[in-house]
Amino acid sequence: MIRYRIMFNTFASRALRDAARRHQSTPLLLAHPHQVVVSNTTTRIVSRSLAASASFPAPRLFDYATITKNLSVADAIDSVESAFGALAQGNVEVPLPMHIGIHESNVAGPGDCHIKGGYIEGTPTFTVKLACVSFYKNLEKGLPAGSGVFCVVDASTGAPLAFFQENRFMTDLRTGAAGAISLKYTTDPNKSLTVGFIGCGAIARNMARAAHVIRPDMKGVAYGLAGSDEFALEMSEELGVDFEVANSAAELCSKSNCIYTQTTGSAPVLELSMLQPGTTIIASGSDQPTKQEIPVDVLKASKYISDLTKQTSKVGELRSALQAGVMTESDVYCELGELVNGKPGREGDELIVVDLTGTGAQDAAIGQVAWDKLSQL
Repeated sequence: MIRYRIMFNTFASRALRDAARRHQSTPLLLAHPHQVVVSNTTTRIVSRSLAASASFPAPRLFDYATITKNLSVADAIDSVESAFGALAQGNVEVPLPMHIGIHESNVAGPGDCHIKGGYIEGTPTFTVKLACVSFYKNLEKGLPAGSGVFCVVDASTGAPLAFFQENRFMTDLRTGAAGAISLKYTTDPNKSLTVGFIGCGAIARNMARAAHVIRPDMKGVAYGLAGSDEFALEMSEELGVDFEVANSAAELCSKSNCIYTQTTGSAPVLELSMLQPGTTIIASGSDQPTKQEIPVDVLKASKYISDLTKQTSKVGELRSALQAGVMTESDVYCELGELVNGKPGREGDELIVVDLTGTGAQDAAIGQVAWDKLSQL
């Protein structure tokens, strides 16, 4: 027992010295190597430090089935819209994303890992997200090519509250919400709306669902290298709106006044000559430097809106226009949050491009929504 008391007091003495260095105004006296004498202030500081590691409960774990059963894109729209408004006002802490490339070998890859996060001022949690994509060898094993985890953290204590094994489901929800917000502010509510979808995977489905929340009177057109027939049928039945399948991107553009692009390729998916006057393009496929969906002449001709310019200039569509020398950052009309905060969006028949790379603000917003809803289960 004496040995353990000596070990504890030695550890406490070191901790107290560290605390005293951080709080120079608080006196620290070591009367004996194995006896600690301190002021009340320092005692409270060290007591808290020594107790903290043992006081946090284990974070909860929500599996994929629970998440998909209880969350929908409609849950995310209001929260993500508020997050964009706060982001434009400088009230969100959002670091630049981290990208880890996993090169193919006999024990790994190929694939990519994206790490994002953020904190919205005044909210009780913050979020860190790890999203893995393009692990295409998984398909041979009967596994999806993407996976992901959200960690939602108590903003008052810094302790993790929950891990959400969402496998990109929550990411797709907040991306769909951003698409709906983009549509809300860049299309004319007094005109009929036909929405084209180039790329017909999971993100397109959430874009369609979210767009329908904003414009229940919409019609849809689908075009993709694969899955367009299934997508159109599924969305038509689920949303109760007319959907048709186009045979080419040119046909889709000729029938659409709002176009969502969400592909994984690195080549442009449409051309300037295909577009109708007053078209809005909402591009979400480019989220790393190797991707590009929109030609630079389209970007140059557009009223260009970013979700976060410091990010789209590095990994979004804007990057390609900057590299080609046809745009500068001064050509950016605004960020999406500025539209939320009152800046005019659609003003006439101008071409508008909204560049969505995905922000930590969205992750923080959907993380808060998920915690508020699922923690009650």
